[in-house]
Amino acid sequence: MWLDPGRGCRQADEGQAAISWGKASKTYHAAKRLQRDRRMRGIGLDIRFEGAGVSFGARVALQPLTLGISGKRMGIIGLNGSGKTTFARLINGLTKPSVGRVTVNGRDTSDEKTAVADVGFIFQSPQNQIILPIVKDDIAFGLKRRGFSKAEIEAKVEGVLARFGAEALADRRAHELSGGELQVAALCSVLATGPGILILDEPTNQLDLKNRALVEGIIAGLPESAIIITHDLELIAGFERVLLFHEGRLAADAPATEAIARYKEIAA
Repeated sequence: MWLDPGRGCRQADEGQAAISWGKASKTYHAAKRLQRDRRMRGIGLDIRFEGAGVSFGARVALQPLTLGISGKRMGIIGLNGSGKTTFARLINGLTKPSVGRVTVNGRDTSDEKTAVADVGFIFQSPQNQIILPIVKDDIAFGLKRRGFSKAEIEAKVEGVLARFGAEALADRRAHELSGGELQVAALCSVLATGPGILILDEPTNQLDLKNRALVEGIIAGLPESAIIITHDLELIAGFERVLLFHEGRLAADAPATEAIARYKEIAA
């Protein structure tokens, strides 16, 4: 099977349903409406680290740091174990700071009730966060937990699938999906709840070139603010801001070209 984002469609092996990605106009206008709605609601990217750091016993995973984050796109890079994922997990409360505090749009992430309201997180292995076997049921699961009515849930599930032209995924089983389809399914599950900020941990990991291009295109078109953790340097090459972590410290905070050059020096 293969995904061809250039032609806007997926062709499947015999016995599998074809998925149409050719609804560019519909998806574009849906994204524009979402952008307008978010401007009206004032949802953006305003993240503040105030002396925030993380320790696990005697091991310091992230040295305390103070910085602010705004804008539409930001990349996070660094060697394995450098602290980049710990940093990102602080943003929506998956990890709590040992010292200092982190706020997102004025909300303290130490408060579990508000930590995930504005921030969605796509894990490095999206199949591990898809809980229910059928895609549409998994998307509905998060909405049920937030108290939406049955009619609202059905509308939101249909809406988020239509947004990515992925209606044919609705009744598919998660274990049958390709890598690119899993990323789309995970995006649908997270974005259905309406976060204004999305964190993606290695979104192109283990994808072939066609699936990578599909995911890259989807990320580029997201109206939500996005923070990308990646070893795929081409993915964030055009970003105005990239954070480089090394040995639990912030080693660079710069445009992509400068941060990537520094990263290559460290990795040499």
